[in-house]
Amino acid sequence: MLDFYKNVLVLAPHTDDGELGAGATIAKLIGLGAKVTYVAFSTAEESVPDGLPKDILKTEVVKATAQLGIKPENLIIFNYQVRKLSYHRQQILEDLIALRNRSSFDLVLTPSLHDIHQDHSTIAQETLRAFKNTTILGYELIWNNLTFDTKCFVKLEEKHIDAKQKALEQYESQGKRNYLARDFTFSLAKTRGVQVGAEYAECFEVIRMFL
Repeated sequence: MLDFYKNVLVLAPHTDDGELGAGATIAKLIGLGAKVTYVAFSTAEESVPDGLPKDILKTEVVKATAQLGIKPENLIIFNYQVRKLSYHRQQILEDLIALRNRSSFDLVLTPSLHDIHQDHSTIAQETLRAFKNTTILGYELIWNNLTFDTKCFVKLEEKHIDAKQKALEQYESQGKRNYLARDFTFSLAKTRGVQVGAEYAECFEVIRMFL
């Protein structure tokens, strides 16, 4: 059924969120011929470690999304301040509506509505407002989800998980965070795969579904 989707929008509150939550699914979608547009709302300049260029995450997201097969012209980077997206809720909604009006997306991937990070919650809520007539799936970031509705699974192959991991490895500025580690990436995908009788999978919350 995944090959039904031909024009996909991935919304990442911060650079790397889209890869963490849906990187393998993005790789599979592109392999099936879908156009994927990736939007990052913050490059988290205030959180960049001392001694590194403040715009390094902008450089890294370009390399990471390229690893997944996203074309450079389909990468959009905004410059909202990290942890303060809620201060700009109306402008973000207008950005999303402009994206909606520019292209007829048939699938939107966004953070879970149960994500407790303030920036992630803002993007999830405004996604629902802007794209209420589009299929929306919420991706899983388990360190931010106190609860998660495991109703939608995308079955994946090792090559898709490998592409996700190679994308995550582009974020060298983030150091050795445990959720960027290869063993974590593969073990979570393996766990989700076991739930649905597949070798690997990614799991999504169904926010809106149109068939």
